Amino acid sequence: MNELATPARAVPAQAKPTPLDPITVEVIGSALASIVDETGETLVRASYSTNIKERRDCSTALFDREGRTLCQAEHIPIHLGSFIEFVPRLLAQHALADIAPGDVFIGNDAYEGGGTHLPDIVLAEPIFVDGALAAWTVNLAHHSDFADRGHAHIYQEGLRIPPIRLYRAGTLNQDVQDLILLNCQVPRERLSDLRAQMAANRVGVQRFQALCARYGVDVVLAAGEALLDYAERKMRAGIAALPDGRYAFEDVFDGLETTEPLPLKVTVTIAGETMALDFESPDQVRSPINMTMTALQATTYYMVKSVVDPTVLPNAGLARPLTIRARTGSVLNCAHPAAVDGRVQTCQRVADLILGALAQAVPDRVMACTNSACTVAVFAGSRESGPQQGKLWIYLETIGGGGGARAGADGLDGIHVHTTNTSNLPVEALELEYPLILARYELVDGSAGAGQYRGGMGLRRVYRATEDCWVKVDTSRVKSRSWGLQGGQAGGGGYFRLSPDTPPFDGSRGFLKRGDWLEVVSPGGGGFGAPGERSPDLDAQDVRDGITFADR
Repeated sequence: MNELATPARAVPAQAKPTPLDPITVEVIGSALASIVDETGETLVRASYSTNIKERRDCSTALFDREGRTLCQAEHIPIHLGSFIEFVPRLLAQHALADIAPGDVFIGNDAYEGGGTHLPDIVLAEPIFVDGALAAWTVNLAHHSDFADRGHAHIYQEGLRIPPIRLYRAGTLNQDVQDLILLNCQVPRERLSDLRAQMAANRVGVQRFQALCARYGVDVVLAAGEALLDYAERKMRAGIAALPDGRYAFEDVFDGLETTEPLPLKVTVTIAGETMALDFESPDQVRSPINMTMTALQATTYYMVKSVVDPTVLPNAGLARPLTIRARTGSVLNCAHPAAVDGRVQTCQRVADLILGALAQAVPDRVMACTNSACTVAVFAGSRESGPQQGKLWIYLETIGGGGGARAGADGLDGIHVHTTNTSNLPVEALELEYPLILARYELVDGSAGAGQYRGGMGLRRVYRATEDCWVKVDTSRVKSRSWGLQGGQAGGGGYFRLSPDTPPFDGSRGFLKRGDWLEVVSPGGGGFGAPGERSPDLDAQDVRDGITFADR
């Protein structure tokens, strides 16, 4: 029988695996980290769309045969939310005996696929060693395609894909691929990026098999178990070093997708070597800011790890001492059919919510509030000339903002924070690929929260259209402000502005004629400590006055 057609069997479990020496565990752990880094670079370099090849909006990971995270590359923290339930749901829907080498599963759904929003498409491939299933290589790419959609519920937000086979025993299921591409607005980009994801997974399979060939599959799997246990021990020790107690913090979520600010609250309970986080939020809403539980988990794991011990390995073991609770049907733990496309805006607020609570326990370890946003600009249109005349183009960009100030250091300027971690698209790439010109790209004076250590400054990007197109903008902290710590002041807010003759819109959808411009400003971060002579004065300048535009 051809190897690609051989059905799966699990690697037999050892009754009592021989404990490995720490050096072997460390070497294999480093090898696993190297594998996910290499698969990530393969995905970036092989991809077609600017969102992946330039902005690096993608992630890679390895999972054990049961679907537990062994290692995730340091890419996008929120993508863990689309990973942690994917393989378990896949295994619940597909019999183990029916899974063979060369199978590749695809999915994105927030409810049936363990995802967090539909543009994040996951590809998972089983790794077989000596004819038995040993692990999974998984990657995710944000496909900037499902634009020009409504967001009242999940059915408006794009094509929902449960975990299904894209490849069976190495052979493409052409019907499945055709169905997916037919529902995409820019299918050429989608096909090329899917092929890049396939290439990345092939690297993951080959490198993991080579690791097993060198050390033996039993040793590699035992090292994986040891690494999970090590991450758990490190997390428990880090939590135990924090003062016991209950620490509550409240904030509001406000943005262009909501008419009224939504109250959010977290209560963090530290007891010995365990931590419980109880979240409170309003009922889910008919806009895309709702979060699934997996999105809440991914945000919480990232944030707690960052404060407790940033050196904890990014695997499933770190979650064992943590309990996360949120009411089903609420904004922070939504139920079907809530819309979720803009969930990262809320994730960013949740990250700072946790910071606010933990600042009461360990004030010197926690930064002030960051810009708390994922400022997004989406442009789309049809090519008016050239070889692609009449073809649809879509450009999505997330824009960095101010980081929070820390005890002893200013906040970083113009960066992506917390759960996003992507890059701004370089000017040259933007203007080469799309009918847009970037008239201004700069830090915003006066946007940093004052303090003994100032917050980070927000960014200003001004786009001028060279062809007619439609545009959507989303950001947060448009009414509230990013708070400071220990007497530090709040950062500046986010907003957008249009050229004088452009018809106004609320952010959800507008139109730019050739020559029109759009200005997007991201929020600044909060300050740390009472302001002194070295700190900027947030009120010294109205950041919206005195704007001029270069004649480009």
